[in-house]
Amino acid sequence: MKQLDTFARIPLAVLPTPVQRLENISRMLRTNVWIKRDDMTGIGLGGNKVRKLEFLLAEARAQGAEVVFTTGGAQSNHAMLTAACARKLGMTPILILKKRGVTACRGNLLLERLMGVDVRFVDTDDYQDIYDEMDRVGQALGRPYYKIPCGGSNAVGALGYVACAKEIADAGMPFSHLVCAVGSGGTHAGLALGAKLYLPHTRVIGMMVDTDPFETIVPDLMGQAAALLETDADLGPGDVCLRDVCGPGYAIPSEEGMAAVRLMAEQEGLFLDPVYTGKAFAGLLAMAAEGAFAPEDDVLFLFSGGAGGIFAGELFADGGTARADA
Repeated sequence: MKQLDTFARIPLAVLPTPVQRLENISRMLRTNVWIKRDDMTGIGLGGNKVRKLEFLLAEARAQGAEVVFTTGGAQSNHAMLTAACARKLGMTPILILKKRGVTACRGNLLLERLMGVDVRFVDTDDYQDIYDEMDRVGQALGRPYYKIPCGGSNAVGALGYVACAKEIADAGMPFSHLVCAVGSGGTHAGLALGAKLYLPHTRVIGMMVDTDPFETIVPDLMGQAAALLETDADLGPGDVCLRDVCGPGYAIPSEEGMAAVRLMAEQEGLFLDPVYTGKAFAGLLAMAAEGAFAPEDDVLFLFSGGAGGIFAGELFADGGTARADA
């Protein structure tokens, strides 16, 4: 098996990220709940994509790219972090985003404007249209370019979360469960493969916040990343555990997700987002209510960032006024 340090990688993130016990929530749920602070990766507002970008942008640089394209929805955390990391490395980011969601200059679009990023919208639901537009723009520019898929979710990007699993293993704490949001599949695939390699007693649970066929996407990405690593790990259906927490739709806040956002804020002073981590933590809460965790279990929640999404839209029907008992 190839070691992770044999792959090109640019150190962008502040690692290792902290692991903290959620004392109040642990008491409420009668089990041990911990949080992996990947919202503190150190660029932009932090988030999980920085780990992927360490490998992806290293590959881009090795190929001589001057321009980096990526995509996502209008408020994509991944797109914002790609732009931030590219700027840090002296590369030119161009974001070609789906014209879906909040397109006003709020949230991540505001941050991209602060960075002076070229942001373009395509009115489509098909990412192939976006990738074709990247080629058209890149060829017109006449400069070497590199295309990063939505969410940075390919085999190279998934290596970032194989490395995260190793980081957790190296810390020496045997977590029984590891819970993460699933929006494009790469983070879950990396963690599940990494757990297979480094955390054999940890069950990785992916909380699906979109309606894509992750039951095939995640295993495919795991297999592709395993091929890069040249590992003979025996991957099977039991290595992928998924739960649907999408609610009314991708990027549409759910009642359960917003309750989880409030709970984390009120009990632990941490701010989840309504698109990814709020819904994922709602899934963890539902599992606890179903009796999925024993009192002696140690459950690790991956806080994958997404703070920009909090400021993109209107989260409260009352316009955001303070609680009456505040």
